[in-house]
Amino acid sequence: MEPGRPSASNCQNAAMFRLLNVEGQAALEVDGAWYAVDRLGDDPALSDPMQAIARFAELHELTRIVADADEEGAGALVASARLDHTDVRRLGPAVPNPSKVIAIGLNYRSHAQESNLELPPSPIAFTKFPSCLAGPRDDIELSGDRVDWEVELVVVIGIGGRRIEADRAWSHVAGVTLGQDISDRAVQLIGSPPQFSLGKSFDTFGPIGPAVVSVDSLDDPDDIELWCEVDDERMQHSRTSDLIFGVPELVASLSAVMTLCPGDVIFTGTPGGVGMGRGRFLRPGNVVSSVAVGIGELANRCVAPG
Repeated sequence: MEPGRPSASNCQNAAMFRLLNVEGQAALEVDGAWYAVDRLGDDPALSDPMQAIARFAELHELTRIVADADEEGAGALVASARLDHTDVRRLGPAVPNPSKVIAIGLNYRSHAQESNLELPPSPIAFTKFPSCLAGPRDDIELSGDRVDWEVELVVVIGIGGRRIEADRAWSHVAGVTLGQDISDRAVQLIGSPPQFSLGKSFDTFGPIGPAVVSVDSLDDPDDIELWCEVDDERMQHSRTSDLIFGVPELVASLSAVMTLCPGDVIFTGTPGGVGMGRGRFLRPGNVVSSVAVGIGELANRCVAPG
């Protein structure tokens, strides 16, 4: 286990959490039911998912209250916090309004190989503008005929800071979620040298979710299995243990340059199997399904420009 990483043994009096954005309202998912965070915590500020992320340490205790409601005599409180409907179509981006969305390019050996590029000596970072973020069931609005898929683990910062050491990096992470770094390759690769940010920042080009999952809920957050399918055809399949630069190195590298803030998100890179390497791109009607074990699933339908 990496130094500084939370573990179940360090949280014996708390509970692992799954934080949702239900139509703009922060909610905890416990045993398949959803509970309003502000009602559980008796604090209206916790209705905002960004506030809930910044106060992620409290989410462990609120989840424990739900799980142990009968023993704790909190049945009435928990019942009043329970949301009536658990329709995944109500879920928005797990992190709706981050100050920064940072993405890492060429961070799996398999992706570097299919791109015919050498392994980078340090993380290659670019920006996805926050307006690109979308929910786990939202449509992807295609911008052209060279739009590509990229399944990725997404890290959510909980405790901000500057010059964070790698051995403390996991303690600054509120949780992880799943993302798609949808990319218009034609726009991304315009010019010499090309610039990435615009081609990766069209509206709807950043589905994330379905939940922000606490680090201690995962068997090994440095070895998460993830995959991507297009119309049920497997395109990508890997594990985050194959990252060239893992989460601790990314947090350390980025915070050496900028102050990371609570709620900032980091797309950590994609494995091999993207459409550009196959000469295949997304078309209206395609459904991009992404899965990360222990986190959940995205299912995004591709539509023509509106």
